[in-house]
Amino acid sequence: MNRIDELFKNKKRDVLSVYFCAGSPAPDNTADVIRALEQNGVDMVEIGIPFSDPMADGPVIQDAATRSLHGGMSLRKLFGQLADIRRDVKIPLVLMGYINPIMQYGFDEFCKKCSETGIDGLIIPDLPYREYVNKYRETARRHGLEMIMLITPETEEERIRIIDSDSEGGFIYMVSSAATTGAQKDFDAQKQAYFARIEAMNLRRPRMIGFGVSNTATYNAAAAHAAGVIIGSRFVTLLNESNNADSAIKQLLKDIGRI
Repeated sequence: MNRIDELFKNKKRDVLSVYFCAGSPAPDNTADVIRALEQNGVDMVEIGIPFSDPMADGPVIQDAATRSLHGGMSLRKLFGQLADIRRDVKIPLVLMGYINPIMQYGFDEFCKKCSETGIDGLIIPDLPYREYVNKYRETARRHGLEMIMLITPETEEERIRIIDSDSEGGFIYMVSSAATTGAQKDFDAQKQAYFARIEAMNLRRPRMIGFGVSNTATYNAAAAHAAGVIIGSRFVTLLNESNNADSAIKQLLKDIGRI
């Protein structure tokens, strides 16, 4: 069983996934950050592949991606850094990246390397669902990878149910708003109504809510309506400020009321 599916089989609520950009703030710290997150109780890690035009990302993650690229990060270097990660890391690992660098690498070869290094799932925000189904799904499934699809408050119910029924595993990534990533102080009534509306659909797949979670209020609001929460920008900020993954994740856990 894929590690993502194993996680949601054994843990129905309060799943915490944390995003960071590979190669930032230090060029060679990818594996160390992953280990620090696992050691501090994070359930799943989303590893960002830096890209020069990250359309779904706000300024914090854009800045991290720029510094990572300037430091020489590439897909080949990233796979090299992950080569031995499964010797000690047990939690699910997801790669998040845009389609352009993945296609330059070669989709089949990319999926093969993901499988070899122990990656469990993929998030490709600019890969349309229908294009994924028609061109890429067979390859991803052949290599044992779960493709995580995103939905927003604007996604039609019919499309959500198609995504839900078609998925063999993994989870649905609920984007809190149609805006880019970035920390927010709270989620307004409109966003919370969206969370409740999707929850009431009784979907097959577990749901994770991301974009904007940064403190106790936003964490609790999201966690109340989904299997778990994904946090990116706030952790990236803390990691950049401290340059120490252990202290950054401990501070994040305090910020969201987990410790």
